[in-house]
Amino acid sequence: MSDATSFDVIVIGAGPGGYVFAIRAAQLGLKVACVEKRATLGGTCLNVGCIPSKALLHSSEHFEEALHKLADHGVNVGSVSLDLARMQARKDEVVSANVKGVEFLFKKNKITWIKGEARITAPGAVEVAGKSYAAKQIVIATGSSSIDLPGVTVDEKQIVTSTGALELDKVPGHLVVIGGGYIGLELGSVWRRLGAEVTVVEFLDRLVPTMDGETGKMFERVMSKQGIKSKLKTKVTGAKADETGVTLTLEPAAGGEAETLKADVVLVAIGRRANTEGLGLAEVGVALDERGRVITDHFATNIDGIWAIGDVITGPMLAHKAEEEGVALAELLAGQAGHVNYGVIPGVVYTWPEVASIGETEEQLKARGVAYKVGKFPFTANARARAMGDTDGFVKILADATTDRVLGAHIIGPDAGTLIAEIAIAMEFGASSEDIARTCHAHPSLNESVKEAALAVEGRALHI
Repeated sequence: MSDATSFDVIVIGAGPGGYVFAIRAAQLGLKVACVEKRATLGGTCLNVGCIPSKALLHSSEHFEEALHKLADHGVNVGSVSLDLARMQARKDEVVSANVKGVEFLFKKNKITWIKGEARITAPGAVEVAGKSYAAKQIVIATGSSSIDLPGVTVDEKQIVTSTGALELDKVPGHLVVIGGGYIGLELGSVWRRLGAEVTVVEFLDRLVPTMDGETGKMFERVMSKQGIKSKLKTKVTGAKADETGVTLTLEPAAGGEAETLKADVVLVAIGRRANTEGLGLAEVGVALDERGRVITDHFATNIDGIWAIGDVITGPMLAHKAEEEGVALAELLAGQAGHVNYGVIPGVVYTWPEVASIGETEEQLKARGVAYKVGKFPFTANARARAMGDTDGFVKILADATTDRVLGAHIIGPDAGTLIAEIAIAMEFGASSEDIARTCHAHPSLNESVKEAALAVEGRALHI
């Protein structure tokens, strides 16, 4: 193998896991190549996932604010109209800036970008577009794709995944979202703000079923107040599209009489599956689990020299989880002690208000038989939230009843995704609720609600 085709490590996939791994490995002195089949770097997250969806979420929040909220602040803007083409163009500009940023970082860190689809032909050997490359180590970081729903054929026009839902060129009259998880609710809230009627169909008995129960109930109330309708304990058994729209066939999850629901656009968001097909894993002998994910032990597969991170292995399918694993694996391969604390990975639903969680829920603690205390503080009692006009929600902290160590936290409210970071750091250092409570917080700030919730664990909140 020539110097141009031989590397210390080849990572397959340039999403958050793959590109962050590549950068960290290069920083540590390894010769790195990254294989990516897209025309741009960044994977699903930067191209058709996290970044474009957040751009549309932010833009739609501005539209909603101009329509319904600015007058409360004494700001009269007159007639408000939607320029969807400009909104979509801005989203594309944000995406372009981000993916070009990753390309710059590859050049800066002297990472070789191999363009095309990769296939592992043997331990230490990768083939791309008919050309062979050698590596001491191979890392699988190929991410995930939307799960198909039997009886519902995606065309990315009338029946769409999250990818198509980001590219609609007009606001649908009625958007039906199949799946009440993070992705469906975020994109549903975008189009609801822009004028669509939105109905969420969820198989289980509540939205975001993994969420802390009390937080989830509040979330459902807020979504309902915003005009998002929910059909819970309902399954979709078929979809027929024609020039007038899409007709869905629904049935009760427990079985029963079928009904139909008419939509202009249907978003299928029932979950994601690992991208492990076409990589040659079976031929090389890499073991997969029953869900098609790569089986690993500290990122190592059962084949020496082949590793995996991110959505293709077990754990939450979150970009920041993949990034942490990328850094940890790069450090392990460089002889350092890479580590990921899976108990302190925040999850955020970027609706407005946002919902953020970290650690365990009350339901999980009860199932484990852990004695715990709860501290809760509502944003209605927070001066900054009142000034903003964003008082829906609360901060909730769960602490061990004996040691006071923080075991979990759940926030629904303004900037919850930012507020949760304070608790993440506290938990990473093994903090107690008293540690948070005795830390001086700026006034007036939303963060004071975190302090007050920590004080409330011992029944001594000051402002309620």
